[in-house]
Amino acid sequence: MKIKLAISDESYEEVKEFLLSKGIEVDDEADFELIQRDKYAGHMTVRNTKTAEKVHISVDEIILIESYGHTVEVVTSEGTYVTSDRLYQLVNTLDPDKFIRVSNSVIVSKRKIKQIRPSLSMKFVLTMENDRKIDVTRSYYNSFKEAFNI
Repeated sequence: MKIKLAISDESYEEVKEFLLSKGIEVDDEADFELIQRDKYAGHMTVRNTKTAEKVHISVDEIILIESYGHTVEVVTSEGTYVTSDRLYQLVNTLDPDKFIRVSNSVIVSKRKIKQIRPSLSMKFVLTMENDRKIDVTRSYYNSFKEAFNI
């Protein structure tokens, strides 16, 4: 049996060793996932888009996460990575004090927003740390305003 771990960095090695001792393999491509309640992921396992190698990145490095159909890209200042997780799964594992969903296809890091500019029709245009422009759609407009006390 294979299990993916979505737990805090503090508990990761201890839980991994326990599962391995019981004959349970820990794999980020597993069908089953062990999630720690009230704790948010400190790292994420992704694939480098250029080399296809698995890489563990800190969630603090993430600028934004964007979904294109069945592909979910994780953008950092170091590069772009691909994850097998779906956007709705990532929203539940990322700290809401650090990340916010701004559309059906994008999650951004609150700390990596360089500029917030109002736009027409109840929208905002965000300029991210990497100078990429992201729209906050009308569906997420009110929750975005509330999160930033605008």
